[in-house]
Amino acid sequence: MLGLHFKTLGRVVYLAEEMAVMYPGEEAFSPDVFAVLDVPQPDDDPRLAWVVVDEHKGLDFVLEVLHRGNRNKDLVMNVERYARLGIPEYFIYDRARQQIHGYRLIAPDARRYQCTVPQLGRYGSVVLGLDLVIQGGSLRLYYGIGELIGSDDLIGRLTGMVEDLEAKAEAAEAKIEQALAGMRVAVLAVLGARGIECPDEARARVMSCDDPATLQRWLMRATSVSSAAEALSVEP
Repeated sequence: MLGLHFKTLGRVVYLAEEMAVMYPGEEAFSPDVFAVLDVPQPDDDPRLAWVVVDEHKGLDFVLEVLHRGNRNKDLVMNVERYARLGIPEYFIYDRARQQIHGYRLIAPDARRYQCTVPQLGRYGSVVLGLDLVIQGGSLRLYYGIGELIGSDDLIGRLTGMVEDLEAKAEAAEAKIEQALAGMRVAVLAVLGARGIECPDEARARVMSCDDPATLQRWLMRATSVSSAAEALSVEP
């Protein structure tokens, strides 16, 4: 069993949050959370980046917390990139859709991921011996089939990192929503100031729009058009 094997060998896990990672010949990237096996976690870590050439070890596990932003980066580009770099496991927690996506290399020399199949809603990490689960609108971590030495501390450290990332995501989402609300009000205010009637249907479209580019386009049009329909036209 993986956990017993780790316990016998006294293996440890190094965890980092939003630390730059440098692979030879690759642009630097900063995963939300990554883990490296068999590397101790110093109390006062001097590392500012994980440089694979210096450490002689690549990453073993990556977790990205996806909120509003470039979904293609985490869900498509990173799936290809992390597999190509030989990172054994990659998990994505999609906060907006309350989903987990898991990927795993089935062999050390494999360079294409296979999807991790959940068991009763749990996505197992073979690398860490833990299960990832969504409960109560948040990501939770539990013991998997095996048990790593010091796994209580491991879960505590990982949970703290995930909670920190979720708090940052919530703050970022609040700022985005505040900006969107301001743009919605501005569109209606400009139309009103120019004496342009805004029917209930048009007003509802403005107030329900959550695309910054669309709201910006409507705001610019509102300064020169003669009707709400023109301002909210689908034409670019």
